[in-house]
Amino acid sequence: MTLVKSFTFNPFSENTYLLTDEVTRETIVIDPGCYTTLEQKILKKYITDNALIITRLLNTHCHLDHVFGNRFIEENYNVSVEIHAAEVPVLARAHVSGEMFGTPMLQQATPSVFLKDNDEFTLGDAHFTCILAPGHSPGSLCFYNEKEGFIISGDVLFFRSIGRTDLPGGSQMRLLESLKTRILTLPDAVKVYSGHGQVTTIGYERYNNPFLSHLQIA
Repeated sequence: MTLVKSFTFNPFSENTYLLTDEVTRETIVIDPGCYTTLEQKILKKYITDNALIITRLLNTHCHLDHVFGNRFIEENYNVSVEIHAAEVPVLARAHVSGEMFGTPMLQQATPSVFLKDNDEFTLGDAHFTCILAPGHSPGSLCFYNEKEGFIISGDVLFFRSIGRTDLPGGSQMRLLESLKTRILTLPDAVKVYSGHGQVTTIGYERYNNPFLSHLQIA
């Protein structure tokens, strides 16, 4: 059984996720957005208090609000960030974006592993599949646990909304195609843990999301 814990961090109200195997306590950190020293302390205290063993650091994509805490996790838990290769230029621009938005940050470290579409990985007995869903960002990945019925969607899909496409590398056409062919083909009961906002489900968004009502789902 995978335990999903979320924290909402930084001025952009980004959702940081910890996926933990309830038996081994091994934990994957996804999109650490902790920006302030206080946010870092909150995250570190939770990890320590729950005896979590950090084994991997994944980014769904590399917009600045999702990578603020990468270096903190790398330095404290001896793991390196893993992303899709198409996100390399996005990650390289993160510190520049930080200056533009008034949230300066350190230059990001070089990724050690590049995840690809349909890559699979495990956490304890849980099985995850990487789903490439570009549009919000060129290498946006979602992490799907079919057996337990949930997906970490990054900024691809939100409660009654979808990711913005006006940032460098964004494309509304590609995002809608990703949603149509890769995300909305999942079962209605699948829980969606988004990069911002509340938990939703594929079914709810299929029938209630105003950005998706015109799509003919394959």
